[in-house]
Amino acid sequence: MVLIKKRIIMKMTHIFVLFAFFLSGICTVSAQDNAKVNWIDFEKAVEKQAEVPKKIFVDVYTDWCGWCRRMDADTYSHPVVAAYLNDNYYPVKLNAEHKEPITFQGVVFENQNPEGRRHAHDLAAALLQGKMGYPSIVLIDEESNIITSIPGFKQAIDMEYILYFFHNDIYKDTSWEDFQAGFESQIRTE
Repeated sequence: MVLIKKRIIMKMTHIFVLFAFFLSGICTVSAQDNAKVNWIDFEKAVEKQAEVPKKIFVDVYTDWCGWCRRMDADTYSHPVVAAYLNDNYYPVKLNAEHKEPITFQGVVFENQNPEGRRHAHDLAAALLQGKMGYPSIVLIDEESNIITSIPGFKQAIDMEYILYFFHNDIYKDTSWEDFQAGFESQIRTE
């Protein structure tokens, strides 16, 4: 009888432990599913910036870019990255092949060949200073001046560095290498 009770208790303990792991997995997935950047269009970001000064973060992408889709899925969906972007920047997604005109700093930028295949919008070309690689990010200061553009796919931890470095104006008086050496990431790497 005692042996049967011990087996029942062991089975119940195993079931409880498995259930706890299952619940923790659901909570983790839910937290990641809820990690979402609140993207706005470029002109709206400039308009908001005029009311409440904040840097603008521009993700320049194309529909056909596989690395752009991967950055959406892996980087921008990370809770730390999404929260930091939403709290500290006006986050913009700009399709480099956008068809409609966009006004920035009194200039109307257009796609000179909107029906053409893979033809870049003039604003994307201006922001990227003609270096058309996707994905790329562009950081714009509170006075709508381009700080820098950074090409290529970035993992969440690398994006966290970039977001913090520019948002806090560390780039003005500290080298990237010195900053990275002393930065403590909130993102845990396995």
